[in-house]
Amino acid sequence: MRIAVITGASAGIGREFVYAVDKEMELDEIWVIARREERLLELKEKCRNPIRPIPLNLSDTDNVERYRELLEREKPEIGLLINAAGCGVFGPFAEKELDKLLMSARLNSLALTAMCHVSLPYMKAGSAIVNMGSNSAWQPVPLQAVYGASKSYVLSLSRAIGRELKPKGIHVMCVCPGWIKTEFQQSAHHDEYIRYVDRWYGPEEVAEQAMKDLKKKKTVSILGHPVRRQVRLVKHLPVDMVMDIWCRQQGIE
Repeated sequence: MRIAVITGASAGIGREFVYAVDKEMELDEIWVIARREERLLELKEKCRNPIRPIPLNLSDTDNVERYRELLEREKPEIGLLINAAGCGVFGPFAEKELDKLLMSARLNSLALTAMCHVSLPYMKAGSAIVNMGSNSAWQPVPLQAVYGASKSYVLSLSRAIGRELKPKGIHVMCVCPGWIKTEFQQSAHHDEYIRYVDRWYGPEEVAEQAMKDLKKKKTVSILGHPVRRQVRLVKHLPVDMVMDIWCRQQGIE
């Protein structure tokens, strides 16, 4: 049985990845993972490939063991793993609730790491892993310190394991988009702290660009020329200068 596995599939970019994969690939099943089972069940009527809903809260990394047990029972071939589950917390680090900060770090970094590790024994040459990073991965980001740090981790991890897996024919790509309009922004209290956004993109645009870049075997997928220019610029500027510019944009000292 050949499958794709997509986390964060109940909404936002994860859900758009389900539609994109369903359009591009012929599979025996698409395994969709998220907390909200009712959202996952909706995908059955919207996709041509068979959908298997797997309601798991990956912010509790112990739940990855349930995914491992399912793999051991079914023994599928994973053609594509997309780690799109994630969450963030906007605002001053010292003022935010510790449990929410830790949940963000666990889901964005540790759960993603576990999903990659547990899935790899079921992948072979021609398989691929797509990890959701962020434009925040390229520099420290005040007012979203933990989120940015977690996405830097994802980018570094993706590049490193991608190099390790290259001889095996397993490709790894990190998706690093700019500002995306999804439910994520509301749950992260974006509008309370972020004053300046240069441009919004849609989650469907991110998924579409990522699928194109995956076919080209790119290791990083970045949507939009403005975001690409920003990434190139950030690589050459001092870190303090980059943070100074960001803070001025957001009206903080």
